[in-house]
Amino acid sequence: MNREVFQNIVSSIPHQPGCYKYFDESKQLLYVGKAKDLRKRVSSYFNKTLDSFKTRRLVSLIHSIEFTITDSEHDAFLLENSLIKHYQPKFNISLKDDKTYPYVVIKKEHFPRVFFTRKVIRDGSEYLGPYTGVFRARELMEIIKQSIPLRNCTLNLSKENIDKGKFKVCLEYHLGNCNGPCQGFQTEENYKQDLQQIRHILKGNTAEVIRHLKQQMNDCAANLEFEKAAILKEKIASLQQYEVRSTVVNPHLGDLDVASILSDDKLSFVNYLRVINGSVVYAKTLKIDKQLEETDEEILSLALARMRETFHSNSPEVIVPFKVYVTEPNTVITIPKIGDKKKLLDLSIKNALLFKDEMRKKNALMLTTPSKEKDLSILEELQTVLHLKELPIHIECFDNSNFQGSFPVAAMVCFRDAQPFKKDYRHFHIKTVEGINDFASMAEIVYRRYNKLIEEEKELPQLAIIDGGKGQLSAAMESVRKLGIENRLTLIGLAKREESIFFVGDKEPIQLPFDNPAHLLIRRIRDEVHRFGITFHRETRSKGTIKNNLENIPGIGEKTATDLLKAFRSVKNIKTMTERELTKVVGASKARIVFHYFHPREEEPTL
Repeated sequence: MNREVFQNIVSSIPHQPGCYKYFDESKQLLYVGKAKDLRKRVSSYFNKTLDSFKTRRLVSLIHSIEFTITDSEHDAFLLENSLIKHYQPKFNISLKDDKTYPYVVIKKEHFPRVFFTRKVIRDGSEYLGPYTGVFRARELMEIIKQSIPLRNCTLNLSKENIDKGKFKVCLEYHLGNCNGPCQGFQTEENYKQDLQQIRHILKGNTAEVIRHLKQQMNDCAANLEFEKAAILKEKIASLQQYEVRSTVVNPHLGDLDVASILSDDKLSFVNYLRVINGSVVYAKTLKIDKQLEETDEEILSLALARMRETFHSNSPEVIVPFKVYVTEPNTVITIPKIGDKKKLLDLSIKNALLFKDEMRKKNALMLTTPSKEKDLSILEELQTVLHLKELPIHIECFDNSNFQGSFPVAAMVCFRDAQPFKKDYRHFHIKTVEGINDFASMAEIVYRRYNKLIEEEKELPQLAIIDGGKGQLSAAMESVRKLGIENRLTLIGLAKREESIFFVGDKEPIQLPFDNPAHLLIRRIRDEVHRFGITFHRETRSKGTIKNNLENIPGIGEKTATDLLKAFRSVKNIKTMTERELTKVVGASKARIVFHYFHPREEEPTL
């Protein structure tokens, strides 16, 4: 949208708080923003010189504008947060976190089990968490196991089954880890009381559990049950030790959230701490790519709202370095200057700084994936040196192999945006070629691959690499011409030794410098297809050995051969097994056949 067009509609935009939405020509939502004054904020995109390339790009794509007025800027923030979460416009900052967090589930069943899981099933069970790390969740489960005796079996402990005496207590009961509800030694009401103590532990309220256990300990001591009292004392000590490790501030502060932010020109790092009874129970740092020069206030407000939702926080107070918006009404915003709350804010900033430094070190050591800008420059270099019509965003590479004419197989790998795209990797068993014929094998797999893509109406790659010399390249080109797609993709061959690049019909190859980025990408793709193909070839040869040595035994089929190899790992080991050992795996009759095949009986002498 140009400035002239905008001037025609600006008078319809009110001087009121609300949300604005930018759409492109196809009515796709590009961006959602909030403003205290809609007309002033929207006008700023069109009436001033924009420094940011991304902002200039956004403005060039805007075809239409929609707005919604609200009663206040805070209400505009709530609407903005909801719209971004629902539509995820490409020019808004992305707050998606693709990590699957662990939960502790209290299963909906008689005498509910409590266990660690990453999968949330909407079956009425109670899920506590999520937890930001596996270590934290497992530590809590270990504390629970040490403190509260619960069953961990999967028996259906309905009242009818228990009354019928269907079950007997197991070793866990005798070890003191379970109170034996399966035999009616523990009532469901008493079990529910234990579950309530577990909820206290999982929610960080260990003080309540300690009080409960101390009362039990005192009751046992009063009844002269000193062994039980001693066990309870150990459980109390374990919980107190955990409480000391977790508490970092004054426990009388209660429940609150802490958030801080560090930013540079392109990135922001937001740290979130959730504090319950003075203990930090969750800690998470997000790396956020800036899109349109968002302010720290805007980023922190959106990130905090998303974190509180993710970790199910309804803490009445939030500690932050400056004023932010929150989605929950009546939430107290605190900007501390001194005291324990300031220490918590400093701790949050310290965590964000540590995360930022770790990211910087990983980038320096090349431990993170290459940037999109770098990948794009490599593809542009490849397009230049190979004189390609299109940018080779989609590249495929083929390789075939055999072992003395046996087990002919082939492999194909796919790279998209200069990175492996393993979803499209393919293995091939050669079907139409007898003996050693690499040219015919290559022609077959190229034809099968692209014939299938054509039938399924899927996109073809811009570049296909044949790992081999002129002969294999020519064979592959025959299949491409047969399919009539020679003008829809570029085919090149890569000589195995010289790493020279051949085009069909060219007498002389292209020899790129060894350290050329495009050459390095081609070699990387070639090495990947080798790895993928060799692994498949070894598996195929292994299966061929299985067939020759076991399935050739009269009366032994594929399933029996597979079961034996799973149990004994190799044919060599199977030969050393006794008939009794084989019987345990495949039964007496099959074991007898296999044993006597490898250990034929000597003919008895005739008298």
